[in-house]
Amino acid sequence: MPTITLPDNSQREYDSALTVMQVSDSIGPGLAKATLGGMVDDQLVDASYLIEKDSNLRIITDRDPEGLEIIRHSCAHLMAQAVKELYPEAQVTIGPVIEDGFYYDYAYEPGFTPEDLVKIEKKMQELSKANLEVTRSVKTRDEATAFFRDLGEEYKAQIIESIPNNEELSLYTQGDFTDLCRGPHVPSTGKIKSFKLMKLAGAYWRGDSNNEMLQRIYGTAWQDKKALKAYLNRLAEAEKRDHRKLAKKQDLFHFQEEAPGMVFWHPRGWAIYKIIERYISAKMQMHGYQEINTPQVVDQSLWERSGHWDKFRDDMFTTSSESRDYAIKPMNCPCHIQVFNQGLKSYRDLPLRLAEFGSCHRNEASGTLHGLMRARNFTQDDAHIFCTEEQIQTEVSMFIDMLFEVYRDFGFDDVIIKLSTRPEKRVGSDEVWDKSEEALKLALNNKELDWELQPGEGAFYGPKIEFSLKDCIGRVWQCGTIQVDFSMPERLDASYVNEDSTKQVPVMLHRAIVGSMERFIGILIENYAGAFPVWLAPIQAVVISITEKQSEYAKKVAEILQNQSFRVEVDLRNETIGLKIRDHAMQRVPYQIILGAREQDENTVAVRTRDGEDLGAMSLEKLTERLNGDIARLGRNNLEE
Repeated sequence: MPTITLPDNSQREYDSALTVMQVSDSIGPGLAKATLGGMVDDQLVDASYLIEKDSNLRIITDRDPEGLEIIRHSCAHLMAQAVKELYPEAQVTIGPVIEDGFYYDYAYEPGFTPEDLVKIEKKMQELSKANLEVTRSVKTRDEATAFFRDLGEEYKAQIIESIPNNEELSLYTQGDFTDLCRGPHVPSTGKIKSFKLMKLAGAYWRGDSNNEMLQRIYGTAWQDKKALKAYLNRLAEAEKRDHRKLAKKQDLFHFQEEAPGMVFWHPRGWAIYKIIERYISAKMQMHGYQEINTPQVVDQSLWERSGHWDKFRDDMFTTSSESRDYAIKPMNCPCHIQVFNQGLKSYRDLPLRLAEFGSCHRNEASGTLHGLMRARNFTQDDAHIFCTEEQIQTEVSMFIDMLFEVYRDFGFDDVIIKLSTRPEKRVGSDEVWDKSEEALKLALNNKELDWELQPGEGAFYGPKIEFSLKDCIGRVWQCGTIQVDFSMPERLDASYVNEDSTKQVPVMLHRAIVGSMERFIGILIENYAGAFPVWLAPIQAVVISITEKQSEYAKKVAEILQNQSFRVEVDLRNETIGLKIRDHAMQRVPYQIILGAREQDENTVAVRTRDGEDLGAMSLEKLTERLNGDIARLGRNNLEE
């Protein structure tokens, strides 16, 4: 007679064991119809799961994040079933859930085409309408291996053979299709209604480039048609905002094969870079940081001592000279400790905040490169704070204040915070970890910030806080971080003299606000769709003459504005005014200053915005007042802060 405790703490008693679905049905037919699975004592299970003892139960529907994951996992199976019905010779391999969807890898010699995706999706819709019951069965490893080999599914058999012999294997069947899976899955295929197959890609078997190439089909699935449509609209919007396309239109930067994953900055793109660099540099100076610069090529021995050689050697570019081996630095921290180590340090010198716009190189796989978002050469707005254990909380708190200032100035108000705590494999005593984790928690709680705990996700050397930005179309970008490090200062012989004249190892806080400068610029381009706020725009205004007669006046106006440090260009081309206006609107220049005979005679300027708004005629003084107001606002919506 199990007693079921529901999320509202109400209890229901039953005469005998029953399934999650039966509990749902006893509550109401509407809930039963919506049920996809259940959370029984913190275990996610199928709706057919039999509850035999007193348990806590949360019914899972498509309104729950777990429900959406069940739908997506089940949709991967639906796709595999459709593929097998249409292309029986194709072998299925693995089909996991990923962000916003799923994929499945297939061994299929002819290869799928975009036309095949249309057929597969149509077959999936047919299978969904058939509302096939999904059932779970259990087999031993040997039984499961034999079962899939009999079906000609050699890849599945290989997967099963790599699983420990004592592990129970679950299989899910819908219609004539059976697949290996831990589950849970939807009760029937009719629960999978809103999906779309997205694209094809290549993938090596088990992710090993030495293995055969498979074909991957990506798909997405949502709880209803409205959510699917919204997602597809977001994708379309993201496509329009692709920073690589906008960079070409606006002449910001380019990549080429001779330097894969490394940016060729053009004047306008580099202008944006320098604006951001100067802004962050000034902000760091205000908050007590000292800027330094360290070598890019450093002897391999330093990386061995720091621990990076063992953990990151495959991601490092190396070179040799005069019988010495060097690495091009993938990160700045070991070099910053070398600066700290110069000269005797006292407790009175702490905290010591050292910052660098450090150029780093990492040997990223070519298939992972993605414009500015994933590059081999990038610059970090990196800093390291050397402090005592007692200073951790204060330093973290001050950093958070600065970080939020910066994010607001760039127009980001929605920040997601995650605290990652001690992993299983770590250095340092539990006592020190306790102090550090508590310091990070207090720093967040004292500011009354919402944050999410990620147990076991900290670095081996200490806990960390991650800060992610949500852009204007809802995408999340992890940018900022602050990490506590007990290990590296000791490994690299960093020390200070304490009040009692004893040598102590400082705590090292790794921190970044934007992270990679290149990636952050990519985020900004996409967030603003190339229409930068005035303070960030590489060209803030363009002066356009209507005829040749206004050329000298146009040059004079531009010079006056340039002398006030505005970034202004002059367009004196012998083209129609309509063409000039369209060209600069496409370049997303914030203001167009149009000069004709009337403006010249009246010593005024006619002003248009990049959105086509006609601001009419105004004096230069009025225009500069407007420009200065826009610049003072930065990326914020108002000037209240």
